[in-house]
Amino acid sequence: MVDMDAVKERLAHFALEAHDLYLNKSVPYVDGPPEPLHFYRQWIAPNKPCIIRNAFSHWPALSRWTPAYLREKVGSKVISVAVTPNGYADAIKDDRFVTPEERRMCFSSVLDIIQGKKQCSNLLEELPELTADMEAHIGWMSTAMGKSPDAVNFWLGEADAITSLHKDPYENIYCVISGQKDFILLPPTDRPFVPYGLYQPAVYRQKEDGDFEVVDQSDGEKVRSGAGWLAGSRNLSDTLARRCGQLPWIPVDPLDPDLERYPSYARVQPLHCSVKAGEMLYLPSLWFHHVRQSHGCIAVNFWYDMDFDIKYNYFSLLDDITTITSQHRDDRQAALHRKTTREHQESPHNLNAD
Repeated sequence: MVDMDAVKERLAHFALEAHDLYLNKSVPYVDGPPEPLHFYRQWIAPNKPCIIRNAFSHWPALSRWTPAYLREKVGSKVISVAVTPNGYADAIKDDRFVTPEERRMCFSSVLDIIQGKKQCSNLLEELPELTADMEAHIGWMSTAMGKSPDAVNFWLGEADAITSLHKDPYENIYCVISGQKDFILLPPTDRPFVPYGLYQPAVYRQKEDGDFEVVDQSDGEKVRSGAGWLAGSRNLSDTLARRCGQLPWIPVDPLDPDLERYPSYARVQPLHCSVKAGEMLYLPSLWFHHVRQSHGCIAVNFWYDMDFDIKYNYFSLLDDITTITSQHRDDRQAALHRKTTREHQESPHNLNAD
């Protein structure tokens, strides 16, 4: 019989040991475009984040991308917009995993309302008029990775727009053009402390009266989320989710964690960093991240597919073992609850006299 409590404690030791051995206490700064091989050895291979300064100061976008310029340049372009009633995109609401309502709007209307969070799925395809103001890829990063980015995304939103805690299978280069992005980062090794739940997929829909409703999505409908890589994943939690038509997601809010409900989260060791205009964040694959921004912040990020090598194998194993120990805990708590309920029902004080 496996002692699950001992396994759980060893997982906790594993996570804490990573912080002691090699993880930084804060996000370091790197000055100037790095040499590709050095960057790969120093940051990508050990899977550690950093903020890079003066690496895209030559982009005209830094001085040109004002609301007036964007309105003149691409104001009439119709683009995809993600709209929510509360600023939270891809997040848990009650017992649902809810994604934004997708709309097609002209860019000038987005600038008028700056509502929720906006992402172009591919800036190079949707807003080609802006590509002369930037580079289509990060040269030294493409060399380090041996590939071009899988996607280049454009982000524009208000201060209420928040990205809930999640992870992605990408090596992410996040460039802030104007304003500021605030990140909360957790390493993949903190997975034993990060709670997951299975949730019914749903989407926001705005009604005629202007209010939003939450509409469940069927198994056949596509769920647009950071969990999109679920289809190719073999993690135990993802496999279980596919079988029951639900999505695994993190229910805890790092800004106000419910430690009574999720006590293990108290043991995470988050890194907090702010990325300002002219700076880029290297966000390694599989790092958990929560994102906020200043009002009207503009950013561009480059997603490079991670290498699905032994690093990914190790994380999948960690994720599977954590899922098993969490399920064992839940089963034990459910059994204890059933036992307590049964004993209460059989108590003489609860017997009706004839």
